[in-house]
Amino acid sequence: MPSVLSPLQAQVVQWQLPPGGAISPGDVLVILEAMKMEHEVRATHAGFLGEVFFSAGDRVEAGAILATLQAGPAATPLVTPAAAPVPAAQRGLRRDLQGVLDRDALTRDASRPQAIAKRNALGLRSARENIADLCDEGSFIEYGALAVAAQRSRRSEEDLMANTPADGMVTGIGSINGGLFGAQASRAVVMAYDATVLAGTQGMRNHQKTDRMLGIALQNSLPVVLFAEGGGGRPGDTDMPIVAGLHVSTFASYARLSGQVPVIGIAAGRCFAGNAALLGCSDVIIATRGSNIGMGGPAMVEGGGLGVFKPEQIGPSAVQHGNGVIDVLVDDEAQAVVAARHYLSFFQGAVKDWLAPDANALRAVVPENRLRVYDTLAVLDGVADNGSVLALRTGFGRGIHTALARIAGRPVGIIASNPQHLGGAIDADAADKAARFMQLCNTHGLPLVSFVDTPGFMVGPDMEERAQVRHVSRMFVAAAHLRVPFFSVVLRKGYGLGAMAMTAGGFHSPMFSVAWPTGEFGAMGLEGAVRLGYRKELEAVPEGPAREALYAQLVARQYDNGSALNMAATLEIDAVIDPAQTRLWLERGLLSAQVRPAGAARFVDTW
Repeated sequence: MPSVLSPLQAQVVQWQLPPGGAISPGDVLVILEAMKMEHEVRATHAGFLGEVFFSAGDRVEAGAILATLQAGPAATPLVTPAAAPVPAAQRGLRRDLQGVLDRDALTRDASRPQAIAKRNALGLRSARENIADLCDEGSFIEYGALAVAAQRSRRSEEDLMANTPADGMVTGIGSINGGLFGAQASRAVVMAYDATVLAGTQGMRNHQKTDRMLGIALQNSLPVVLFAEGGGGRPGDTDMPIVAGLHVSTFASYARLSGQVPVIGIAAGRCFAGNAALLGCSDVIIATRGSNIGMGGPAMVEGGGLGVFKPEQIGPSAVQHGNGVIDVLVDDEAQAVVAARHYLSFFQGAVKDWLAPDANALRAVVPENRLRVYDTLAVLDGVADNGSVLALRTGFGRGIHTALARIAGRPVGIIASNPQHLGGAIDADAADKAARFMQLCNTHGLPLVSFVDTPGFMVGPDMEERAQVRHVSRMFVAAAHLRVPFFSVVLRKGYGLGAMAMTAGGFHSPMFSVAWPTGEFGAMGLEGAVRLGYRKELEAVPEGPAREALYAQLVARQYDNGSALNMAATLEIDAVIDPAQTRLWLERGLLSAQVRPAGAARFVDTW
């Protein structure tokens, strides 16, 4: 007769039927317990349970014969089964699963219709709405959703679950631009403070959630997107025996990501104190026109004896865009998400599908009149793939444009002189803007393209009061440590130290330095060079038309001497090219040059 064997060393808990009981294959015969876990022993044959050798409470060895089986027909069910099985969709959920679903439902926007309606009435979206818009559909997995505020000593559990879902911060991992770059390359950590929960303040639990996600981002080289709206530290959390909370590691952990992965900060509404500190550590800050960003909100300002202000008076977007805090200014959160997806795409790889602009349009960008200003943004549009340009810090450092773009699908960084501001002269703000942008591109491996039209560094007593010497020198230091290819194209003026700074430190530093036919060069501006170098000759001629004629003649001579053709003939630049060939030169240059491996220590300056 077949036997029932013990599969392991265990204790008998209970026999499920008496000796002689009819059985079918798969019926549970006995329950055994080992290491506090219960194991089912099932019948392998149809028949009847024979002699039983162990009772409840007895200990058995592995392989021991627990009972014998007697052959026979399969057991007849005691209850006649239903005519047809019940479909899975109609079966009730297990109680444990239903409990999880009910608890999870409390974290969703649908459970707080009044709070969400109030938020939407302000023209703003919830944290979950922003994440749903940012991430590819169905790709977001949430971490820490069941956390609540650390206030159990002063509030009931029901209150906390209903009113502090996720402790005011939604965190997880999702895909962004997966259609362009694939599921794996598009994964990113996404975190959003929830302004409808305790004003989006930073509490004990959401600090823990943030730290968890930042660790995952660093370990797995995942980009980070942070919706930073909120009021800073939360004084109401009472479930921990601390005094000031200055030991939290969130700010250091967020800053540690700089230079390791792309870090994007988004601000809408009010972003103050600790929330603003995280935002400021981001590579790029995207903010709405209705945003306010400041290191202290109204309560902190008033508490410091600095006056009474409304939130709207502290760090409005017009101020923060003009001073360089905001990189990309948009109308609303929907546009902020579009900008974030666009920005992140440059660090996710090349694209296969692109359209080239009309190259011949570049021939007419620079006026024939060398004193006439023009818009160098037209050069960017004439070189970059259609629709790919994303300008950064447009309200600050207006003497130099900085933008991310694509050339033949490949992401690049572009800096361009702006002759519409100070004639293209480089002041402190423009130098800071360009130097940080070079750091950003260098850190993340984006080649750099420079379009040059500058009379040099801005000079004068007023400039020196702004520490011009230190600020403009940042461009040389940043360029000296580049590991990415650098290409320079002189559109018109290429004078002095400013032109050298725009060409990575000197005309032979880039992979190539070329000029358009309108290029003109000199150690300093032609007019200044003539007045300084030919002072005696000019003073020898009486003031008036004769001196002015001599001056014009000398300037013309200097201009001819410093023409692009002469510069190329003396090998100070590599070539003079047809403007319509600029994109072709850059495409071939990008194919020829390589990005060197990154060093161990790298970061992007916050300024």
